[in-house]
Amino acid sequence: MPMALSPGLLLVAGSFAAFRLLNRGLERLVPPPPSARRNRWKWRNIWTSLAHSVLSGGGALGVPCHSPSWPPSLLMASLIPGYFLEDFVDMLCNQKLHQSWELLFHHSVVSLPVAPEGQTLALVPPGGLGDRSRYVGFALVALLVEINSIFLHLRQILLMANLVHTTCYRLNSIINLGTYVVFRIATLAWMTHWLFLNRENVPPATYAVGTVGMAIMTPMNIILFYRLLRSDFFKSSRDVQREKEQ
Repeated sequence: MPMALSPGLLLVAGSFAAFRLLNRGLERLVPPPPSARRNRWKWRNIWTSLAHSVLSGGGALGVPCHSPSWPPSLLMASLIPGYFLEDFVDMLCNQKLHQSWELLFHHSVVSLPVAPEGQTLALVPPGGLGDRSRYVGFALVALLVEINSIFLHLRQILLMANLVHTTCYRLNSIINLGTYVVFRIATLAWMTHWLFLNRENVPPATYAVGTVGMAIMTPMNIILFYRLLRSDFFKSSRDVQREKEQ
């Protein structure tokens, strides 16, 4: 008797397909400016990432984390692995490994803190969530990071459009750093704190994976913050050109 596909797996597959279709159609929806035409795939990739961040970040603010079994909560948590899989495949096919390894590594690690019980709803049996539902709220808190990602992606779009020396870029840089501290660094700190406080109530495997994920992601995000600060407020023209061409 064939095993039925879980609703979570179908949601992940549907998310992957939807973001893939969006990526394919974005060049018509948002044509690249002359300065970005040498790197058309990246232009589409960033706009796809921006769409995911708007959807996920806005959803994380609007979906109640205290209701993890509520259908929108499950849907939001299921979108995560589908998008990261699509982005992983897109970069692997279009970018050299030495240019993309950091983001590929990020996508591989970013789901670790909540994947075993929260984000990987593809593993949930058709009969229901059971104890896994209590970790979906943790996954939704992780989505708050995507609020900052909106401005990170906007920054990259402005870079590719050669709009570095504009008020829009400067304003986005300030908002980007502010939301980075509030929604990225502070969120990761809260998640680490939550894991520590609940270490006796979390299964050992989940706690170990979550701890490793936080230990990797925290220094990565601090390094990225330093790079953003140096690039946007202490940058040289050579630094800007190098970042545009990556």
